[in-house]
Amino acid sequence: MDAKTGSNIKTATLSVGDQSWSFPVYEGTVGPSVIDISKLYGQTGMFTYDPGFTSTASCESKITYIDGEEGVLLYRGYPIEQLAERGDFLETCYLLLYGDLPNAAQKQDFVKRVTYHTMVHEQMSRFFQGFRRDAHPMAIMTGCVGALSAFYHDSTDISDPHQRMVASIRMIAKMPTLAAMAYKYSVGQPFMYPKNNLDYSSNFLQMCFAVPCEEYKPNPVLARAMDRIFILHADHEQNASTSTVRLAGSSGANPFACIAAGCASLWGPAHGGANEAALKMLAEIGTPDRIPEFIKRAKDPKDPFRLMGFGHRVYKNYDPRAKIMQRTCHEVLQEVGITHDPLLEVAMELERVALNDEYFIEKKLYPNVDYYSGITLKAMGFPTSMFTVLFAVARTVGWIAQWKEMIEDPSQKIGRPRQLYTGATRRDYVPMESRK
Repeated sequence: MDAKTGSNIKTATLSVGDQSWSFPVYEGTVGPSVIDISKLYGQTGMFTYDPGFTSTASCESKITYIDGEEGVLLYRGYPIEQLAERGDFLETCYLLLYGDLPNAAQKQDFVKRVTYHTMVHEQMSRFFQGFRRDAHPMAIMTGCVGALSAFYHDSTDISDPHQRMVASIRMIAKMPTLAAMAYKYSVGQPFMYPKNNLDYSSNFLQMCFAVPCEEYKPNPVLARAMDRIFILHADHEQNASTSTVRLAGSSGANPFACIAAGCASLWGPAHGGANEAALKMLAEIGTPDRIPEFIKRAKDPKDPFRLMGFGHRVYKNYDPRAKIMQRTCHEVLQEVGITHDPLLEVAMELERVALNDEYFIEKKLYPNVDYYSGITLKAMGFPTSMFTVLFAVARTVGWIAQWKEMIEDPSQKIGRPRQLYTGATRRDYVPMESRK
């Protein structure tokens, strides 16, 4: 029953020596049950030890569910495949924020609110001028997102539900603008203002690739591909960057600071930088005939080489996002006229070989979403340095939804993990002249 918590609560017993303690077991609507150990230290004087929190539920959430064994990803109960194929990104944003898909009137109102918040304060442009011209776009994004709290004082009171929602809309609306500005700054082109007559993804492409001296018409195929990429990356449960946002938010930090913290966490190559790493790996392999050499290296435990874009911390089956990303990749390559792409040839052959190799089958190393997204973004005209920035634009809605849920959860406390201390025991200070 439970979920969480009706009645008939089960208990789990912990025995250490001749002592035993009981702890409640809660069941969610789907997925593994959890043992509530919040009173473990008070009752036993002990902590649990779980590096990386891989067996620890840090919160209760209604937003995203992943079944890694079956390759399932649900946003508010809706399969990612259905949302990516039938919906659009702002509809997905509404779903993640409010819990249900919008009706026509709700969708129109939400799109309007986002659209009319896409401009950033004009003084924000001066921030960009303070960066070196060769600064990494993610370095720029992390700084500028945090700086938003210096401009929008009317939406930093986290105790006010209205201000929380205004901040949420602002973040979803302004992240593409900041991302496009970071890109334009890196290539030495003037910033392009957003246009209210364009949809979310078309507007983003316009801000990235238009120039003042000529008319720009967004390609609908590329805009749809961009929209789909945003949907696929919108949220992914309690990953490193989302957990960072929640942890920062648990201290009462303003939402802009929390999202900046998420950007910093996402920048890591093991997280948001994985698609860039996968693209570099495919370029290193070069041609399909060299694949056996790299497969052999991947199997060698003494060789540091690893196949990037294969396997996932959670998925032990084919990443459902990867299938959609593969189709999207082909659509984009065809639209931009790339009929012969060496990277795609290597990618397709490497996928075929890996999916039929006993080593990869046994270890369940299937292609993930990063495997094809790098090729797709490259074909659309984005440099590799922008890949993680685009990830941040998409993931902002997930971060905001998770942050908002945390703030509204009365059981949440400031995050404070504990440790297993293995350092020196107490010792007294020794004056310099007495030290050996």
